[in-house]
Amino acid sequence: MPKILIADDEKEIVRLLRMYLESDDITVLEAGDGQQAVDIARENHIDLALVDIMMPQMDGYQVIKQLRQRDTYIPILVISAKVTLSDRVLGMDIGADDYITKPFEPLEVAAKVRAQLRRLSVAAPQALPRNEITAGGLTLDLDECTITRGGEVIDLTKAEFKVLALLMGQPRRVFTREQIYESAWYSEGAVDDNAIRVIISRLRDKIGAEHIKTIRGLGYRFEE
Repeated sequence: MPKILIADDEKEIVRLLRMYLESDDITVLEAGDGQQAVDIARENHIDLALVDIMMPQMDGYQVIKQLRQRDTYIPILVISAKVTLSDRVLGMDIGADDYITKPFEPLEVAAKVRAQLRRLSVAAPQALPRNEITAGGLTLDLDECTITRGGEVIDLTKAEFKVLALLMGQPRRVFTREQIYESAWYSEGAVDDNAIRVIISRLRDKIGAEHIKTIRGLGYRFEE
């Protein structure tokens, strides 16, 4: 039975989410503040975390950073009243897999949780067919989640790493905006064009603009 952590100081939100998730045979652990969330994650194996940003003791950003330090692959979904693009990008940059704004529909959150758990148990092994990808003078280590060029490590956010792994995995193949968005944030909803542009721009700055080509009207591809 999957076990997930809900970290939110709004008790009514936690109650609603618990009701919907437990009906899917999911065990729910509750945390009313950030420090409690970190302590629960340290003492229990959890399969997924739902984390609010504005919490007492420790905010959600710090919670996500600490969860990521302990487990690279655990799905983390932000649930927050902070709705600006910069808030969403920051949440993704520090390691969130999806960003859900308040108020939300509990059925939609439950569906996103189920989708993440399915990916964790089924899709993830297929998405990592080999430990390293080498192309264009870059080496992507899928186990360590690092990229190097000439022995020098290039610092990437989690979302940037996922997009680059997708593109480098099949050089010269054109990937659509939908495929890129889903690879970065495991979200099957509406594509956030601004978020994609931010990720592509940052990758070009870090690895070289010549490696990522825009195919107008279609998407992007990796050039060796």
